[in-house]
Amino acid sequence: MKCPYCDTQDSKVLDSRPTEEGASIRRRRECLKCKRRFTTYEKIEGVPIMVIKKDKGREPFDREKLLRGIVKACEKRPVSVEIMENMVSTIENIIQNSLDREITSVRIGDLVMEQLKGIDEVAYVRFASVYRQFKDINTFMQELRKLLMEK
Repeated sequence: MKCPYCDTQDSKVLDSRPTEEGASIRRRRECLKCKRRFTTYEKIEGVPIMVIKKDKGREPFDREKLLRGIVKACEKRPVSVEIMENMVSTIENIIQNSLDREITSVRIGDLVMEQLKGIDEVAYVRFASVYRQFKDINTFMQELRKLLMEK
């Protein structure tokens, strides 16, 4: 496994344990060169899920892309990486457990918003502003009003 810090190929496994769902193994590793530690996940490769984009194009579901979007929404917010990774796992499980092998990007965005709403309202509004492509302040305010009314 390549070290994310120094790109050395040699590392040793310090700890292995199954994730909560039991569908993957979490491994703590230590680079033999720089001695820094990092985490890797090993999981069963399933049937690929295709995402139908808004422009009708298709691309394979990308867990890392989903995580990057959530990380961006949660930037400078009190949301741990573990919580964000759990959100991605939850969303991925919902997608994998559906009988469809295709999902729209709109549905994925809705799943992210459902997760963020219960975790951090500021991150929720940040994600919504990009996902829903707010055109002006009025659209932004409508979303805030909806959020406040649900409390």
